[in-house]
Order: sequence, then structure tokens, then C-alpha cells
Amino acid sequence: MGHKTITISEEAYKALANLKQRHESFTEVILRLTRKKVGDTLLDYVRSLESDEEFAEIMGEVINEREKVTLGVPKL
Repeated sequence: MGHKTITISEEAYKALANLKQRHESFTEVILRLTRKKVGDTLLDYVRSLESDEEFAEIMGEVINEREKVTLGVPKL
């Protein structure tokens, strides 16, 4: 595969670097962010992320709180 050199602002570089996962190249970050599949969902995105115990714990708390919520049916 060939290579191209691009110029980006320092702000864009920092934003891209912040999205870069461990052991991921900048090329891989760009490809991951620019791939658009039909039917992508939030769940697909979450599954694409590296394991993160803190995130998993927070999601567990959110799910537990949602299970406590009951919605009443309005009387007409």
C-alpha cells in the first residue's frame, strides 16, 4: 500500500490523537472513524471499543437505574 503525506492543524492532530486507541496507528484511527456501514448502531460502536472496566461499570449502573423506572400510561 502506498503512503501519502497530509497536513493538518495542531488542533486536528490532538483531536485525532485523543481518539487513538492503544496499539492503533493513525491510519487505523482514520479508517475506523470514516467507515460508514448501513445499519450502524450505538451498540455496534460500543462493541468496536477496547475493553474499559470503568465504562462497563458505568453502563451497568445505567442499566440498573433504567430497570427501576416504570412509565405510567396516561388516562385520557
